[in-house]
Amino acid sequence: MPASSPAKVAGTAAFSKFMVVLQQVADAEEPVTIAALARDGGFPRPTVYRIVAALVAEGMLCENPRDNTLSLGPRLMQLASRSWSRSDLRVAAVEALKTLRDVTGETVHLAVPHGNTMIYIEKLESPSAVRMASRIGTSVSMHSTAVGKAYMFALAQDALDELIPQLAFTRYMPNTIGDAKTLRKQLDAFRAQGWSVDDEENEAGIHCFGAPIVDAQGRPLAAVSVSTLRFRQKEDPVAAYVRPLVEACREIGVRVGETPALAGGRDV
Repeated sequence: MPASSPAKVAGTAAFSKFMVVLQQVADAEEPVTIAALARDGGFPRPTVYRIVAALVAEGMLCENPRDNTLSLGPRLMQLASRSWSRSDLRVAAVEALKTLRDVTGETVHLAVPHGNTMIYIEKLESPSAVRMASRIGTSVSMHSTAVGKAYMFALAQDALDELIPQLAFTRYMPNTIGDAKTLRKQLDAFRAQGWSVDDEENEAGIHCFGAPIVDAQGRPLAAVSVSTLRFRQKEDPVAAYVRPLVEACREIGVRVGETPALAGGRDV
């Protein structure tokens, strides 16, 4: 069948609608209704009903019978879990991330770029009773997170110049950077010291330190963060968090160099 045939185009359009609905449910902070999906996605409600029914039947979505809200289903979670567990980058990083978590006693995230955002592909929880709400698969802004800023400061100048105009500069917290000029100035400082900071810019009470994972050519592939709660942060954060973080990223970079599938870079 020719690539431009009407049947193939129609099939692609239908698949895109399914993906839009799945993404809406995944991005929602709490379970959503079909009415909300139809309103925010721009599709007619009957179309959304058909899509949701098919996704529920396949286990990609779950419907709560009490209030008819929707959440991600077990089959989707299973597929995602298999993908993450087989990720070359995750495999190359996991031992160093475990050591980093154990040494710092804090939550560790591994994130990769996706367009103008970062996506967490691994999270190792702090052993502390107080934990963060983030989860694997979460998409976060680059300008407000330690992982995003670590990835950006490691970019070549032309790549950074191309990326920054794509950022929305959403203000999540009073400390969130709101313009490109301020961000560039901060990235220059982070580049000079080799690590980045999220000073309660994404979540209240959360302070994060980030560093990039680079390949043999110095190109950033991903970033790692150590996230601390402000009230329990240690007196010397550079010694307690930053040095182990930078060392972990260096070790992961060495492992990446030994993994041919990662040698050319990565963008999910």
